Amino acid sequence: MGSAVERTDEHVREYLIYRGFTNTLKHLDNDIKADKEKGFRVDKIIDQLQQFVQSFDLAGLKEYWLYLDKRLFSRLEDVYRSTVNKLRISLYRYYIINTVQKGNLEKTQEFFQKQASELQGQAEWRDWFILPFISSPEQNPAFCQYFSRQWSDTFLVSLHNFLSVLFQCMPQPVLLSFDAEVQKMTCLMEENEQLRQLLFALQTESRDQRDRDEMIHHKLPTYVQNMDRLGDTELDLVTSQRAVSTATTPTRNFFSTFLPQGRRTPGKPMQAISGSSPSQAAMGRKDPLSNQPVKSKEAGQVKEVKPASTQSSTSEPVSSQSQLSTNQSGNQNSRHKRIQDHEKERKELFSKPPQTSEKKGELGEVEPPIESSSEPTDTSNSRSCGASQEEPPFIKLSQEEYGEHHSSIMHCRVDCSGRRVASLDVDGVIKVWSFNPIMQTKATIMSKSPLMSLEWATKPDRLLLLGSGVGTVRLYDTEAKKNLYEMNIDEAHPRILSLACSPSGSSFVCSAAAHSRSGSGESAPRLPITVSGQLLLWDTKTVKQQLQFSLEPEPVAINCTAFNHNGNLLVTGAADGVIRLFDMQRYESAMSWRAHDGEVYSVEFSYDENTVFSIGEDGKFIQWNIHRCGVKQSEQILPQDATGPFVLSGYSGYKQVQIPRGRLFTFDSEGQHVLTCSSSGGLIYRVSTPSCLSLASGESALERVLSLGGHKAPVVTVDWCSAVDCGTCLTASMDGKIKLSTLLAQKS
Repeated sequence: MGSAVERTDEHVREYLIYRGFTNTLKHLDNDIKADKEKGFRVDKIIDQLQQFVQSFDLAGLKEYWLYLDKRLFSRLEDVYRSTVNKLRISLYRYYIINTVQKGNLEKTQEFFQKQASELQGQAEWRDWFILPFISSPEQNPAFCQYFSRQWSDTFLVSLHNFLSVLFQCMPQPVLLSFDAEVQKMTCLMEENEQLRQLLFALQTESRDQRDRDEMIHHKLPTYVQNMDRLGDTELDLVTSQRAVSTATTPTRNFFSTFLPQGRRTPGKPMQAISGSSPSQAAMGRKDPLSNQPVKSKEAGQVKEVKPASTQSSTSEPVSSQSQLSTNQSGNQNSRHKRIQDHEKERKELFSKPPQTSEKKGELGEVEPPIESSSEPTDTSNSRSCGASQEEPPFIKLSQEEYGEHHSSIMHCRVDCSGRRVASLDVDGVIKVWSFNPIMQTKATIMSKSPLMSLEWATKPDRLLLLGSGVGTVRLYDTEAKKNLYEMNIDEAHPRILSLACSPSGSSFVCSAAAHSRSGSGESAPRLPITVSGQLLLWDTKTVKQQLQFSLEPEPVAINCTAFNHNGNLLVTGAADGVIRLFDMQRYESAMSWRAHDGEVYSVEFSYDENTVFSIGEDGKFIQWNIHRCGVKQSEQILPQDATGPFVLSGYSGYKQVQIPRGRLFTFDSEGQHVLTCSSSGGLIYRVSTPSCLSLASGESALERVLSLGGHKAPVVTVDWCSAVDCGTCLTASMDGKIKLSTLLAQKS
């Protein structure tokens, strides 16, 4: 109810400003400031009561409780009056115990003097009037329980729960009911979106299955597809005709036209040959190239001989057979026509050379046909394996565009819950926006000083860490839309290059560097090796620096940082090409090794956290074993559009160059696929496991499986959110466009 009241107040303010009722707005603000109900926020009411107790303000405490009694408690039924009375007695005792614990006996005596007339007739206070005259009341059996922490916590929790239930049961005005309607509509829209995505996935799966079935069906010869149309009588008739044809032309049987010379078996009975599968005969063909024109001629001869053989067989001087043929002449003519059509298709299939996509040579040579396996089961298995290999691991359900930025993106990160996205451009403008159920901007941050890094806090996830170029780090509340704290890091190292919040949320790591000698422009190299830097650990609760990490062999600028899942390990990539692994329990460096020729741009832990992946200035994507210092698990050369520097060309020789700032690669929820940058969109690769890959084998460590596309400018940073059922990929480019691609994983 408290959150609904606050949102309603904001809407009322907006309405009054829109109508120009400035005087009413001033009175509203004054009333809100003097609101004793604190907008029906129970935590604020408890804080106000504790403030009166801690400041020994007995008059204010009594007045505030009297207001709550008249405003809220008086509306309750009589059965709850005893509960309200017990809470009031406990509140007064809580005040007295606080005065004794703080050693302020004057306030203790003052309480009994002012409340004597009211309390002396109540049995609950009969033994309490001797409290000011006892030397050690905390050791007295009658009062020792009230001095325990358990009693005070139990009282505060009971009061909190009572007020919460009271506010929930209170009748609400119609104006506050809109919040429940908004939440209901939001839930319905989210449910509709999930159902829409599920329906789309099912339709896509059904369409793909139908396409695969049609593809397999069309690969069969035409006469094989129509074999099920022939009845038993028609098959017998075909067999009898082939037998007659064999008797007419004894030197050559019917299948001798189509079988190669080395595989002809004239000694076998014709019945066995005709009973064999036509598909097996087709798969066993291995004709030499020179026999192709001869086959077509022989096929023509067979077509001419066949009517003669049929005619001779029907002209035998047998009266019973002639009478039968006369009665069934009409049916046989139709059957003859259908059988001749099937035989014609069969002959054309075997006589014509295989069609290829390549053009014929100048000499008119035709490429030999591809040899197929002699067993149909092997062919079907290979076809099914090929279909499974072509099936991508993800289906791109949709792709949306966020276009509120007007300059190149530097960072784009989604929070832990997968509900909000924070994006930063080179102009220092930060947009906080949501994409579920609809894409909507929640906050816009305009900074006077240049911003260079950002990171979401883990607990609570509504907080955002912003690193500037003037040596400050701000903690920004995205819901309240205000800065909570601003920390001054170091004037000698004003450039905050990287921020990483620990999974526990109690601290964060800050990388600060000195100004580059070559300037701070985007077209210049990011940081020369000679530029010094610091790696600092800050406490988010006390907002104080805890320690400074030792960087060996010399203080150098740290470009990228990443924690493991529990925050016990921290990996960093520096401008000197060295990866350093820190033990966050001992706050010291565990190991370090030279990883790249040039700067390290981006580092991440693998899914099992036994290895570390990195991308450097040398364009290499390398997997490192953290149990064996400096040992490579795999290595892959990436194109320049995946590692930077990123170049955007325009008219009249215009060229914009951007050095990598944000995350260059990210993994899915299972660590089996990685998303990288490219010139026209994100690319998803399948990561080969170390057990299946060795550096000596020369095999590729990455296998491309899907291109997201959609961009007209180079993509400079990526992120992959798996917090929801459908994975969401973010790709941000130099033209200020951010593409949000929704993927559905296909489980094998």
